Amino acid sequence: MRKSLDNVNHSEPVLELIHTVMHQVRSQQYQVLRDGLHAITHMETKVLGFFARHPGATQTDLALHSGRDKAQLARLIKGLREQGLLGGQADETDRRSVRLALTAQGHAVLEALEQASAHLAVQAVAGLSEDEQRQLQRLLQRVRENLAAPKTDASAAPRPDA
Repeated sequence: MRKSLDNVNHSEPVLELIHTVMHQVRSQQYQVLRDGLHAITHMETKVLGFFARHPGATQTDLALHSGRDKAQLARLIKGLREQGLLGGQADETDRRSVRLALTAQGHAVLEALEQASAHLAVQAVAGLSEDEQRQLQRLLQRVRENLAAPKTDASAAPRPDA
């Protein structure tokens, strides 16, 4: 089946293009980690990032922040602890609660990912002038704002058969 084309410029639909670009970015970011000692996933990186920003937080704190399932988070945290990227210490006031923080290895993994991201950011906009880069940022911010805006009357949205 042939992909439907955008009627404006006969190219890939905007959201499909955004998805493709993000897939390329994630793939190249995580290639750095796959080539190293730790093959971690996007979600594991999100968990590490949370505990880097909130050292001493608990699994419950992460669940409240992320809205993710506690069982899924428990599995992610267990795996990160087994890899030596996340460490834990029992809370002094509530021994059932564990305070989590990145280990030195965890910090190194996040640093490698941040460096890869910085290189990718430069590569992604290579050949674009500063004005084009600013315009791209403004357009993407507008797309983000449009998607975050409250939904309007469904009858105002274009129908696929129209």
